[in-house]
Amino acid sequence: MKKGIFISVEGSDGSGKSTQIENIKKFFKDKGIDIVFTREPGGTQIGEILRNLVLDKNLKEMDDMTEALVYAAARAQHVAQVIKPALNEGKIVICDRFVDSSIAYQGYGRGLGESVKIINDFAIAGCMPDVTFLMKMDPRIGRRRIKADQQDRIELEKDDFHIKTFEGYLELERQYPDRIVGIDASRTIEEIKIDIYNKLEDVLKSVVE
Repeated sequence: MKKGIFISVEGSDGSGKSTQIENIKKFFKDKGIDIVFTREPGGTQIGEILRNLVLDKNLKEMDDMTEALVYAAARAQHVAQVIKPALNEGKIVICDRFVDSSIAYQGYGRGLGESVKIINDFAIAGCMPDVTFLMKMDPRIGRRRIKADQQDRIELEKDDFHIKTFEGYLELERQYPDRIVGIDASRTIEEIKIDIYNKLEDVLKSVVE
């Protein structure tokens, strides 16, 4: 491996991200390739504290910009402490959500617009995924997969918010077609896995000589 590979997985809540992340892990494990798996918000001790804060459903008074800044703060620590060091060592990093989540959820869902990208440009310090798998599913269907008592502060938002967020993801897919791979998440797990595996083979070929 000449250089590290950064893979992120995005999508609305309940879109099947977790299942396909496990399949991605297996893809590399079957090839004998070690990976670094991490998540956002979180991935570091500081990040996990901030995750608990921003997703706490009891904190209904949290301002939208406060929310965006907390996510960005957790991401800055994550990039500095985990992601960049791993990539510099030539490792494969798989991240459950990254900066696209903030742009979709806070930029589009909350209506904060370009300010979210500006904040996160500082947080990511030039570190972007090589490929992003976007699990595309009607958020109203996805949310029904999550039991009401298990939903966090963001998941508990009304359908209108989640629809705007999903539209944000679709806009990002249009803007960055070379990086974001849209996956129809309404199909079977096996069909989705095959699409992802085919793309992962291409990614490996591009960096392994």
